[in-house]
Amino acid sequence: MKESYLYKKLLNKRVRCKTCAHFCTISNQGRGFCGMRKNENGKLFALNYNKVVALDIDPIEKKPLFHFLPGTKTLSLATPGCNFRCMNCQNFRLSQEYEEISSLKGEVQGEKVVEIALQKKVPSLSYTYTEPTIFLEYAIDTMKLAKEKDLKNIWVSNGFLSKKTIEMIAPYLDAINIDIKSFSNSFYKKNCNASLLPILRTAKLLKDRGVWVEITTLIIPNLSDKKDNLTKIARFIKRKLGKDTPWHISRFTPSISWKLKDIPETPLKSLEDAYNIGKKEGLNYIYVGNTGKAIFSDTSCPFCGKTVVKRSGYNVKILTKDSICPDCNNKMELL
Repeated sequence: MKESYLYKKLLNKRVRCKTCAHFCTISNQGRGFCGMRKNENGKLFALNYNKVVALDIDPIEKKPLFHFLPGTKTLSLATPGCNFRCMNCQNFRLSQEYEEISSLKGEVQGEKVVEIALQKKVPSLSYTYTEPTIFLEYAIDTMKLAKEKDLKNIWVSNGFLSKKTIEMIAPYLDAINIDIKSFSNSFYKKNCNASLLPILRTAKLLKDRGVWVEITTLIIPNLSDKKDNLTKIARFIKRKLGKDTPWHISRFTPSISWKLKDIPETPLKSLEDAYNIGKKEGLNYIYVGNTGKAIFSDTSCPFCGKTVVKRSGYNVKILTKDSICPDCNNKMELL
């Protein structure tokens, strides 16, 4: 176990966790909502420190990140647990069934993770698969080591962070993909046991601190596919994060969902409608994923329409140098 970095001691050996936006008050011998933080006699401990359930090399586009180190590989890692209970979760065995799989890869210290990345010659580490906020102590310790070796740090997150966690990770975080699952607080309460506003705050604060931000929205039929909902997400991205912020629109597949087995797969028409909403609202870079087809996956110059990054699955061909459009010399947001 590792003592939590962000908590406050209360009376009667209770503690208040300050890691995520739940701010759990935890009695002695109790655990927080995530299941990974335990109060031991008035001290809060992270139970998942070094306990790795995934450690794999992925295309960075799988995160998905399309404008940060495109065409490269990243070393992805995760520990068990999550601060959400998303009924559509596709990694539920890692995030929800943590008592059964406290570790699948054994205990892996941060130094070893960095060593593997250097050996495999990948330029980045991705804290992903489960929610990195829940393994903050392990993540931040590893991120600091990675920075010393000029490796980039990436989070794939639900965005439900406390301000203190944002302040802690921002100096070491290079890029993040944040899920904005819906623009409805009731959706978050019903489907995730969470709320919307902390997620919007996280995206804005990290953007303001110079972290590269991309957004993903899973389009679930009859739950998050309404035009008004998608319009509000697109407007938030443009107004608060900027029109060059990539928006990834993803297809829901019931067969890999935790609990939403009776909802149909997202029709391609719904994905195309969402794409058109984003374009109408003025977003420059919108991508459609999880379709098995190469639709709306290329990066094009927003000024002249020239394709500058060609994608077929995870095969990526970069057709630009120094992020300059070869046709109109426009400088694009490709890092």
